[in-house]
Amino acid sequence: MPYQTIEVRKLTPHIGAEIGGVDLSHPLGNQQFHEVHDALMENLVVFFRGQKLTHDQHKSFGRMFGELAIHPASPHAPEGHPEILTIHADKNSKHVAGEEWHSDVSCDAEPPLGSILYLTEVPPEGGDTLFASMYAAYDKLSPPIKRLVEGLTAIHDGEPVYRGRFGYAATEKGFPKAEHPVVRTHPVTGRKALFVNRNFTTGIKGLSRLESDALLEMLYRHCETPEFQCRFRWQPGSVAFWDNRCAQHHAMWDYFPQRRHGYRVTVKGDRPF
Repeated sequence: MPYQTIEVRKLTPHIGAEIGGVDLSHPLGNQQFHEVHDALMENLVVFFRGQKLTHDQHKSFGRMFGELAIHPASPHAPEGHPEILTIHADKNSKHVAGEEWHSDVSCDAEPPLGSILYLTEVPPEGGDTLFASMYAAYDKLSPPIKRLVEGLTAIHDGEPVYRGRFGYAATEKGFPKAEHPVVRTHPVTGRKALFVNRNFTTGIKGLSRLESDALLEMLYRHCETPEFQCRFRWQPGSVAFWDNRCAQHHAMWDYFPQRRHGYRVTVKGDRPF
């Protein structure tokens, strides 16, 4: 589609675009906001280079798209900014955020609309993030498999990740756990997308463990098809904004023991249908 106030360069036919002509440290004008929004809807994830953001500016940009969420397992928020999740890895890290294919906090009853990650420090090599289109993943399923999965419900559980992998303590409410359709309809575009992921999906209701594991493994491997993906090479001051309703991502941890540091805000979403 034509854009008047921003420059959009698509990375692949299915997913990903770099946006130029935008300074996120200043409020977006009405038309520029709508064009950034439309670029996100069209490309599922958009990238901005050369940004310099304070925590307040980062949050202000996120709030243009909705109310900000506080992560259910966020022990590293900067003081006074509970909406900000610190993303950090160095020689002492045993795990890093996003090292499995996933959609952020899909275990919540109302998973996030989107996530906005701003990196201030990146390793000299490596540390790319891969993104995959779940529209493309659904579209490429055969008709019999589409008919099978469209009527199924999946269980998403945060405890195996937040407590089991990272050792975070639960809040008073415990770790989030929810049930969502295996195929969800995007509330803006109306397109169907697969909505299961290796990080949080633990089973499919109504199936035996053997059936559930086999079907989920097939879907996971299908979702990870390279043709559905784009790959983003980070630079200091880069920002990525992805739509969790129709995209998964995987942060490559191939830079140990180098440092990677930044901040993420998350925009609240609604219940998948």
